[in-house]
Amino acid sequence: MDFDLSTAILGVAGFLFIVALLVLTVWAFKALFGDGNGTNPKTARERRLAVVETASVDANRKLCLVRRDDVEHLLIIGGPVDLVVETGIKGRPAPLQPPHSDVVIAKTAPRTGPKLGQP
Repeated sequence: MDFDLSTAILGVAGFLFIVALLVLTVWAFKALFGDGNGTNPKTARERRLAVVETASVDANRKLCLVRRDDVEHLLIIGGPVDLVVETGIKGRPAPLQPPHSDVVIAKTAPRTGPKLGQP
């Protein structure tokens, strides 16, 4: 049995082609049907949970603003005990509106303060 170099190269090239074909098939399957982690583009939902902002309190603790659906929660994490500071924050506050035109603000003369130290 003779060893032919051209047959060996052709065998290796065929093996690499089959491996590349398998990798391409797996990639296409994941792209079409998702990878099992809920990242299917056809059934992907909008994210419900997000970390909006974090701030460092000290070397160990962080102040985190977490949003679930449209409600935000303020947490202190990283210390011996995690703590919910405030819950039920309704997103960003609406900007202040200018007062109505029929509102009248009365102006009065300045009053003098009490005289301290005198009976």
